[in-house]
Amino acid sequence: MHEARARVTAVENRRRVALVTAREAQALDEDLPPLADALHHAGLEVAVVPWDSAHDWSQFDMLLLRSTWDYMSRPAQFLSWAEAASRQSRLVNPLPTVRWNIDKHYLGTLAAAGVPIVPTCFLEPGVDVAVELARFEGVHACAEFVIKPAVGAGSRDAQRHRRGSRQAIEHATRLLHAHRSVLLQPYLERVDAEGEAALVFFGGEFSHSIRKGPLLQPGAAATGELFAPESIGARAALADELAIARLALAAIPFAAPLYARVDLLRDGSGAPRVLELELIEPSLFFAHAPGSAARFAACVRRFLCGSAVSL
Repeated sequence: MHEARARVTAVENRRRVALVTAREAQALDEDLPPLADALHHAGLEVAVVPWDSAHDWSQFDMLLLRSTWDYMSRPAQFLSWAEAASRQSRLVNPLPTVRWNIDKHYLGTLAAAGVPIVPTCFLEPGVDVAVELARFEGVHACAEFVIKPAVGAGSRDAQRHRRGSRQAIEHATRLLHAHRSVLLQPYLERVDAEGEAALVFFGGEFSHSIRKGPLLQPGAAATGELFAPESIGARAALADELAIARLALAAIPFAAPLYARVDLLRDGSGAPRVLELELIEPSLFFAHAPGSAARFAACVRRFLCGSAVSL
């Protein structure tokens, strides 16, 4: 009798985790199945739930943001949901971190803290695009540059342009007319041969690294899909990459996030620079790092039991 009651109590006390996704992304997120399995084996109950569904979020002990990859098309609605949901349960990563990281103006915060970033110029609605592009090209002696929105993910609305390109003016103007801030960044050509490094951290500790092949092809239109196709492979993180990634994480104006991905490119001198700091919905590439899903699940469980990094 006592054993049966103990088993019932254990089941009733199991912590419940919602893996928050987008409807369109649910079948595309390759991280969801291994993570759900790892969390289950860690003794947690798991449900995969679209963020914009009519749901009682208070039934979960944690709302773990995963593949909410459609937020860039309706950021105000997403942030409104995140604010409401965080009043009902523990949103991870937390709402202040989400607000800060959703807009790539955070790159300015990293740069001010001494983090080497890919050189970035912001254009705001109302500026003279031709004048600003000419000023940017006068500062940066790059053969090509990248235009992308400040609120965006998956390389949607991002394109690579040559100097003096009329298409660049049209691209930036289109984004600005939609009341979206715009980033200008030199295209760092070493990415064509070396790819992009992505370093993944759980609870502030390095977990694994992958290589992403170059995404933006010369003259190609911006992807209209949820995200641009990626060429992914496992790789070992180098010492200078780890140093820059840790410097970037230390510059976040909040407590260490439960999960983070730091994307790096190398400049013309070979030095690593932060391209993006992913704290909302990054792919974590469990398939390319054996044991990584279990490591993350253990980190989630420690947090729920009160012994992980406080958020």
